[in-house]
Parts: sequence; structure tokens; C-alpha cells
Amino acid sequence: MSTPQQPHNGFGGAPGYGTPPAGPPGGYPQQIPGGQVPGGQVPGGQVPGGQIPPPPGPYAPQGPYDAPAQGPYGAPPQPPYGVPPQGYPGYGGPGMMPPPVPPRNKSRKVGGIIGAIVGVLVVGSIASTVALRGGGSGGSGGSGGSGGPKYRITVPQTLAGGEYKLAKDISQQADGSVPNDGANEHGMKTVAGQYASGTKSLVMLGMYGSIDDPETTVEHAIQGMTRDGKTVVAVAEKKFTPSGGGDPLTCGVDVRTEMGQKVTLTFCIGADSSTSMNVAETDAADLSKDPQSIDLQKFADQAGKIRNEVRKPLA
Repeated sequence: MSTPQQPHNGFGGAPGYGTPPAGPPGGYPQQIPGGQVPGGQVPGGQVPGGQIPPPPGPYAPQGPYDAPAQGPYGAPPQPPYGVPPQGYPGYGGPGMMPPPVPPRNKSRKVGGIIGAIVGVLVVGSIASTVALRGGGSGGSGGSGGSGGPKYRITVPQTLAGGEYKLAKDISQQADGSVPNDGANEHGMKTVAGQYASGTKSLVMLGMYGSIDDPETTVEHAIQGMTRDGKTVVAVAEKKFTPSGGGDPLTCGVDVRTEMGQKVTLTFCIGADSSTSMNVAETDAADLSKDPQSIDLQKFADQAGKIRNEVRKPLA
């Protein structure tokens, strides 16, 4: 009897397996649901669609979609109709081989890439809070004489006037990953959300507390985004003033290699004496978009809208 880890449980190991059977093979422990095993058919349960595979050749059946035998070959003892269809090995009981991994489709790849983008922004935020430069109590945005923080960052259901819809609030994970205190930031809380608009995915990550020098926060956040060796600068960061007004945002384009795919990542970062906001976007319709073709002023205008939507006065 084969071990439960074999993809062909019982094939080639039980009597009668390995040559084309003329009827129910010798040693077969039980019948499939319905009580019939057609002569010359592969023993076992159902396969996807309910069809029994064609008769095998003189060798044991191959491939991950062949149905494994049941009964003593790995399924827990229960009536034949109590186990799921055996075209999906691994659902029959503990120790059985997991189902074959389907080909990685685009949506799954994009999901992994978005997770990596979240990581890029988190690493940038970590870099800003643990940086050794720019500390003190009298920076350009210092909170020493300002009466403390004035704003907080929220995660609304939509962004950019409703263009982006919240797909997942990841504030808990982000806050647990980013330090609360550093040389330049103090008593920080981190919030974050993943948003979608058609094929575009956007991640917003914000921190709020007390910031000594906002320029230092932006600088270290940008540096932190390329520290892992997978992300390189494609278009150097530059300051843009959003058309809707407000303080300038620092925006640029990075290219990240993730899961064998080059991903064009557009970002904008802004900070003041009590908040820092990072936004980054990628488009599944053109993951490797030419970085030079991106209109950074347009993205800064959008990021300015987002900043106005997520930054709220402290009560």
C-alpha cells in the first residue's frame, strides 16, 4: 500500500494495478459511488465533471488529475458517499497529497504584487521612523511650539472623489509593522488601505502623531522604498504642487521586480508636523508601463485629492 503522500494512492502497489483490468481489479477495496467499476476503467472515485478517465495503458495512470483509490488508501473510514469527489485529491483526509496547484493566473499574480507594494510602503515608513538623522524638537515642522498634532489619517470607503473603492483595510497589519517612535517621529499610529479602480490598484499608507521635520520623513520614506534590492528608481522624485492646492507632494516612479514580473510603481509622499501620507499605484493592464510615459503632475493632483480626503482635524 502506498503512503498517503503519493499522488497515485494505491496505483501500482495493490494487486491488479499496473495492467489493464478486464473488470473490477483484484484487491480493489471498495466500489465507487453507485456500486459499479466499469471494466477496463481506472479504479477510484469521480473526477471533475463526473466522468471516469479512459482505460489506461499497460502502465499505472499518470498526472495529478487521475483519481486515487479510496478506502484504506488515505481517506478516513466513512461511507463512500461521505467523501468529496476524488477528482480533487487532498480533500479526502489528513495526509493525502494536496490538490495540484493551478497555473498562476494574472489576478493571483497581481494580488501578490499588491502585497509587495504594501511592503514597499511599510518599509519606507519604517525607515522614516527609525532614521538617525533629522531628530530633535525644533525641526521645520516641529511640534514643540505648535501645541501637538493637529491631524489624523483615516481609511475612507472611497478615494479621489469615488474613483477608488476600498478593497481591504490593512491598518492593523501596518500599525503592527511600523515603529511608533523614532529619531524624527513620535507617538505615531499607522493606518493603511488597499483600493481598486478597474485594473488599477492603489495603496494608501498614512501615519499620524508628532513629526519634528516633515522633509526628513519624506526623504527617509523614499530611501526606504528601494532598500530591499528589488526596487529601483526609474523616474527620480520631484516636488509637485497639486492643482487643487495644498502643500507640495514628492512624487516619482520606481520599478520593482516581483514574482519574475517588472512592475511600474507610481508614488507620491507628503508630510506635515503631524501626518505622513504615502500613495502608490500600479495598473494590472500594463504592469510594465514605460515609467517615462507617466504624467506625474496628474498623479500628484490625484494624490492631493486623496490627502484632503484622508487627513482629518483632531477633535
